[in-house]
Amino acid sequence: MVGALSRRVFAAGLSVSAALITSQAARAQAKGRVVVVGGGYGGATAARFLKRYAPALTVVLVEPNDAYVSCPFSNLVLAGERDLDAQTFSYDALAADGIERIQDRAETVDPDARRLVLSGGQAVLYDRLILSPGIDIRWNALEGYSPKAADTMPHAWKAGPQTLLLRRQLEAMEDGGLVVMSAPAAPYRCPPGPYERASLIAHYLKTQKPRSKLLILDAKDNFSKRPLFLNAWAELYGDMLEWRGASDDGRVSRVDARANALETDFERFEADVANVIPPQQAGFIAQQAGVADATGWCPVDAVSFESTLQPNIHVIGDASIAAPMPKSAFAANAQGKICALQIARLMSDLPPEATVLANTCYSYIAPDQAISVAGVYRNDGGAFKELAEAGGVSLLDPPLGDRAREALQASDWFKAATSEAFG
Repeated sequence: MVGALSRRVFAAGLSVSAALITSQAARAQAKGRVVVVGGGYGGATAARFLKRYAPALTVVLVEPNDAYVSCPFSNLVLAGERDLDAQTFSYDALAADGIERIQDRAETVDPDARRLVLSGGQAVLYDRLILSPGIDIRWNALEGYSPKAADTMPHAWKAGPQTLLLRRQLEAMEDGGLVVMSAPAAPYRCPPGPYERASLIAHYLKTQKPRSKLLILDAKDNFSKRPLFLNAWAELYGDMLEWRGASDDGRVSRVDARANALETDFERFEADVANVIPPQQAGFIAQQAGVADATGWCPVDAVSFESTLQPNIHVIGDASIAAPMPKSAFAANAQGKICALQIARLMSDLPPEATVLANTCYSYIAPDQAISVAGVYRNDGGAFKELAEAGGVSLLDPPLGDRAREALQASDWFKAATSEAFG
């Protein structure tokens, strides 16, 4: 595998090299207005790096919330190992960087007029628009799963109130209860996320409610880091955690929120706590702007992240189609920096330049142990290509202390990524 330390150094080098290839001419010449919609790992990072690459640009961040609540590390909240306050980040550093912030929801985009209209009625003009809207739930794509059902069977796939709801349900469950999770078919936000969550819920049950059981019903037979997770579950949690793939009747076809039940083709499971992770799509504004295709996600040019469907609109983060790069916070952070670089060049009448991007997904298997998968990607020719020789996964049979070291590296990544995005 690629050493986790080497991966961190390499990823840091990407941002340095990006700054170097943004010429001084670009910094001086780039003028105009760039509007960024969405203040998560992608949008906040893009806004801050745009100001660094091209200080003369007017950069506006449109975000309805007064703070950002991070999905990465929120599974530790479910396990009782972390408070939600530690997941919450203000936008004060962006204002200090000279970024204008509008606290409102983006409602419509007129690509021809280059105009964004907000829910309060304000119209915001742009020269270029960056959309980083994250995901929306595809309500009723899973029969019976609606916003009302989520009040009983939380998805917790957007961190915040849903995270706390699921946490309270786990706390209230009697020892000996059954927790049922459903994992969707790909693509969705954070491919290994459901399995990290299962690990940490299982840890909570093992330490607090040892007679309980966790059942994972999965719409697929394979998933990110599957051998690593299966080995960890067998070693750490034994029979209290069971995973069923699609070929073992694991695909959930319907939920009954009134009975807290999940149904497959042949079985019905009534849960004491039900965590339904439903199908997803790019956030609402991407659909409205016409940058999402029939899949619900947004095709982009891999060099500039400009939409292939609408000119002057760039899409980054979970909403974009960047496969084989996964939908992850690490990827969104990297894409935010590269997109900012390319816009600085474009607005200085310079062509975009091909770059290299990296991604590492850390997953906790226990509060003090983690595993990871890393990938490196070229974007020559406007398409993403993975460099097979540059990535890797954690060792299946690691040296003593390796999992603990990866947990510390995950924490280091979180601190670095949130610092870059939010200060």
